[in-house]
Amino acid sequence: MDNDTTPSRPLPSDTQYLNVKAHSVRTRPIHTHTQSLPSEQSSKHAASRRRRSKVSIFKELDVDTMLDARTSHAHKTTINSLTSRPTQRLRNQPDSFGSLKSDDASPIYSDGSKCLGWSELTTSENEWITSWREFSSSRLMMLALILLVAIPLLYDTPLLGRAGPSIIGAKAGVIMTSGSQKKDFVDGKLVTRQAITDTNVCNRWSQQSALVNGTIYLYGGHTTTTADQTSNTWNNDFLTINVTRSWDISSPGIVGLPQPSGPPPVSNGYLWNSYDTLYLYGGEYSSDPITTPSPYSLWQYDIASSKWTETRSPHTSAGNNSDGGDQPVLGSAEGAGISVPELGRGFYFAGHQDAFTTPGWSLQVYRVYLKSLLEFTFPGHGNDGVQSLSGGNTAGSGGVWRNVTQGGIQDTALFPNRADGVILYVPGYGVDGILVSMAGGTNESFTQMNVIDVYDVASSTWYRQSTSGAYPVLRVNPCAVALSAPDGSSTNIYMYGGQNLIPYGNQTQYSDMWILTIPSFTWIQVDTNGQSVPPGRTGHTCNVWDGQIVVVGGYTGPPSNGLGCDSGFYVFNATSLQWQNNYNSLSGGDTQNQQISQQKDASGISGSYGYQVPVPVQSVIGGKGSGGATVTAPAESATAGPLATGKPITYTLTGSNGAVVTETGTVFSTTGSSASNNGKGGPNIGAIVAGVVAGCFAILAAYLGFCAWVYRRQLALYKNHVAMTQRAAAAGGGEKSAFLPPTSSEGSSARNKYSTDQSSRKAASGTGSSGYTAVPPLPLAGEAPVGGYSTANSSIEDLSGVEPSFVGVLLNPRRSLRVINRD
Repeated sequence: MDNDTTPSRPLPSDTQYLNVKAHSVRTRPIHTHTQSLPSEQSSKHAASRRRRSKVSIFKELDVDTMLDARTSHAHKTTINSLTSRPTQRLRNQPDSFGSLKSDDASPIYSDGSKCLGWSELTTSENEWITSWREFSSSRLMMLALILLVAIPLLYDTPLLGRAGPSIIGAKAGVIMTSGSQKKDFVDGKLVTRQAITDTNVCNRWSQQSALVNGTIYLYGGHTTTTADQTSNTWNNDFLTINVTRSWDISSPGIVGLPQPSGPPPVSNGYLWNSYDTLYLYGGEYSSDPITTPSPYSLWQYDIASSKWTETRSPHTSAGNNSDGGDQPVLGSAEGAGISVPELGRGFYFAGHQDAFTTPGWSLQVYRVYLKSLLEFTFPGHGNDGVQSLSGGNTAGSGGVWRNVTQGGIQDTALFPNRADGVILYVPGYGVDGILVSMAGGTNESFTQMNVIDVYDVASSTWYRQSTSGAYPVLRVNPCAVALSAPDGSSTNIYMYGGQNLIPYGNQTQYSDMWILTIPSFTWIQVDTNGQSVPPGRTGHTCNVWDGQIVVVGGYTGPPSNGLGCDSGFYVFNATSLQWQNNYNSLSGGDTQNQQISQQKDASGISGSYGYQVPVPVQSVIGGKGSGGATVTAPAESATAGPLATGKPITYTLTGSNGAVVTETGTVFSTTGSSASNNGKGGPNIGAIVAGVVAGCFAILAAYLGFCAWVYRRQLALYKNHVAMTQRAAAAGGGEKSAFLPPTSSEGSSARNKYSTDQSSRKAASGTGSSGYTAVPPLPLAGEAPVGGYSTANSSIEDLSGVEPSFVGVLLNPRRSLRVINRD
C-alpha cells in the first residue's frame, strides 16, 4: 500500500512540453543566401544549383514569405527578413525541390542592383551549414535533457505498466544523502524504501519495539529534533540495537534502517514477532498535523530479506469465546501487546479507537475504550481455539485473527474498559500458560493493582487474582518484562515508570521499579536510593536480554520542565537491582537467550540467560538465587482458574560436572525443595514473623486456660454459699436471710431496724453490682456472728451476692484469685 496520499499529476505530453518551451526558446535563423541567376544563364549552372539544393526532401521556409514569393517576384525582400520568423516544416510538399521552381529562382530587385558573386554565395552557404549544425546540436541536447527527466517520472506511472508510489507532489522532497532510495517489487507492487532513518534525535517515545535473536527493532512513534518541538513528531523511523555485544548507554550503537514507504507512521501500536518475522498492528496516526487514518492492513517484515509485505482488509475468524467471525479487523491504539513465539501467536489487549485510529470516525465523536483481546495466529502455526484451524490446520500467509470478547468475567462489570496498560506471558499453570495484565485505565478511572487480571490461554477465559504487599500507585503507560528463575520455580515481572493522568494537565511521570513475583503474587518495590536513576518517564519501551532490561525513549514531560533532550537509552540489572552505565553482553546462551536449564524447552522465557533471583525477592518467597522458592502458591489463595489448579514448569539444575545442583518441588507442596534446605540467601523474615505470631497465640491460649480454671473455682464457691444460705433459712434462722439478696423494700426496712435498735453502731455498707446493700452489720461483743461461724464469711464481701462471670475473671483475675485463696 502506498503511504503517500498526495494526488498524482499526469505528466505533460511532448507536444504540450514543446509548445511551452517555444515561447522561451527562439529558433535560430536559417541563412540561405541564394542568388537569382538570369534566365539566359547556361543550363549547366542551373543543373549545378539543382544538385546543391537536393540536401533534404524538406525545406524550411516561412509560409507567408513563400506565398509572397509565388505571387510577386518584384517584391523587395532581403534574405534576412525571409528567415526572421520561426519556420514550419512543409511535410506535404513534393519530394524534390525541382518542382518548386518559383522558389528556386532568386528574387529580382526592383532597383536593378547586381547579383551576389559566387564567392559571397559560398561564404553564405558555409555560414548556413555551421548555424544549422549548432542548432541541431542544441536540439539534440534539449531532447536528451527531456528524456533524462521524463523517463524516471514515467517509471512509476501506469504508462510503463508498473504501479508504484508517486514521487510527484509535496511529499517527494529531496533524496537524502544519508542513503539512496531502494525499490522492491512485492506482489506486483513497487515498494520504495526511502531514506535511511536518522538516529540523531532529541527525544523519542511511544515507538513500537520487538526483540528477535539478539536484535531490538524499533519502529515509528514520536521524535523531536529540538527540546521545544511540540508538533509534527510522528514518523516511520526504523532502527535496530544489537544486544549481543556490549555498549555504553551514551553510544548504544543504534543503526538506522531504510524508512519504509508502505507501513504508516504510527505510535502506540505494537510490533509482534515470531522467530523470523515482525508484524505491525494498530497505532495512532498524527493529530498535529491531523492525518486521516487508512483502513487497517497487516504489514509483515521478513527479517532475512529485509522486505515489507502487506495483507489488506483482514477479517476475524470464529472461535472460543469470540465474536461470530468474519468481522473486519479494525486498528486501535494504546493497548497492551505481547508476543508468544513459542505458541506462534500475538495478543493485543484493550486500548482505544477514535478519529486517529479508524477511518470515517468524526473528530466530534469521543474515543471509545476497549476490553477485548485480539489474538493473531502467525502464518504456519495452529490454534485449537480457532474453528478454521481445528484438526491440525495452520494459518496461511496472512495469519488468522480471533477477537475474544466473552472470556469468563470479561463481559461483566467487574472487568473494566482500559488503555495504556501492560500484559505479560508466564508459562505453566495452564496447558498454554497465562497472560497477566496490569495498570492502565481511562481518562476517568484507573486499574487498581491490588487485583490482577489473569487470562488462561488454553481455555480463553479471564480470572482475577488478589495480590499481597504494598502495591504501586495508579498509573498508565509503564513498561514491563518477565524473567524466570533458573529452576522455573518463580517468574518475576519487572514494571518500570509510567505516569498518573490526574490532575489533567499536570501529569506526574514516575521513575520507580516494582517486582510482582509469581506464583506468590506479591509486590516488592525496588530500593534505588543512592543510584543514578533516569528521570521519570512514560511511553517508553523495555526489552530484556542477558538478564538486563534495556529501556528506550520515553516522554519526560513538557519542555517547561527544563530536562531538554534525553539520551533515551538506559540499562537496569535485574539481578543486582542496579541502574548501570553500560550494557554487558554475556558469552554463551542460545538464540532465545533462555536459562541453561530451559534451553531444550520452547516455553523457557527468553532474555533470562544469566538471571538470578534477587535477594529481596528471596526474602519473600524463600529459596536462593538459582530458585527453590518455598512459597509456591498465591499469598491470597486462588479460588478458581489455572492458579488454583495448575503449577509452574520447573527444571533440574546441573553443574558443570553433570551433578544435580538443585531440583524444585511441585506447586502447592508444604516442604521446600532440596535447594531451599541448603541455606538461605539472607534472614527469612517470613519465618520470624510467623514464629512471633505463634508465640503470641500460645501465651493468649495459656492465659485463657488459666482464667477458665479460676472462673470454675469461683463459680463453685459461689454456689456453695448460696446452698448454705438456703439451708439456714429453711431451719428458721431469720437473721441468716441476710445472706440472700433482699428486695429493695426489705433492704430499706432492715437498714431502718439496724439504725434504730442499734443506734450506737454504724452500719457498714458495700455496693453490689445490683445497687443494693448486701453486707449485714458487725456483731456486738459476745454475740455470735450473723449467720454462724462459717469459712464462707471471709469471702462474703467479694462474692457480694452476685454470680461471677467469665468476662469478669478476664478483666480482673487478681480479685477472683483472692476469693479462691481466702476460701
